[in-house]
Amino acid sequence: MNLFVVATPIGNLGDITFRAIEILQSVDLVAAEDTRTAKKLFAKFDIHTPFTSFHAHSTNRSAEKLVEKMKSGKSVALISEAGTPGISDPGFALIQKAIAAGIEVVPIPGACAAVVALSASGLPIDKFLFLGFLPRKKGKKTLLESLRGEQRTVVFYESPHRILKTISELRETLGDERKIVFARELTKMHEEFFRGNLAEAVSFLNSKKVRGEFTVVLGGNRK
Repeated sequence: MNLFVVATPIGNLGDITFRAIEILQSVDLVAAEDTRTAKKLFAKFDIHTPFTSFHAHSTNRSAEKLVEKMKSGKSVALISEAGTPGISDPGFALIQKAIAAGIEVVPIPGACAAVVALSASGLPIDKFLFLGFLPRKKGKKTLLESLRGEQRTVVFYESPHRILKTISELRETLGDERKIVFARELTKMHEEFFRGNLAEAVSFLNSKKVRGEFTVVLGGNRK
């Protein structure tokens, strides 16, 4: 009767851990945020465990059914589309219900895009603030303004369709000189890092067509 929270690679499949493979091969069922990604991962590592979909549109009843399976003695592994479950993905709902039901939750550590980007950013990361995905509209302006005096490094995720708008808004709010790093295609063949200030970042994004989800690392106010 366990829920294993299993981190999977964010790009390069070679980053999976031996323990993650063992767990995925041995559990009774895998709850996957994206079954297409799960199929590729399972094929690569000869994993034949049955899986079910558990994503952002899954109902509370879906989580309850998985909890019922675990209470009956089944072991379940939770995987996100990529990275560590529960970090800006729907896995939190299942984890919370499992804990409430007295089920042992076992973390199987591995990749996380936020930590990967932070580790190579070159910005201070002794203390940092993680914001997940920023609000699209409501509350976004207030959130960005709250970063004026934030001394910690801030990390968040952004889509390629909104990255230029978000960085431009950050520049308008915080000025030209605040340090920023963003990364895309992390651990993949076309991995790319940008390091500079907000003015340079806007210029960079205006100069090219961008693809892939961005992990953004914003320097704190060190004045």
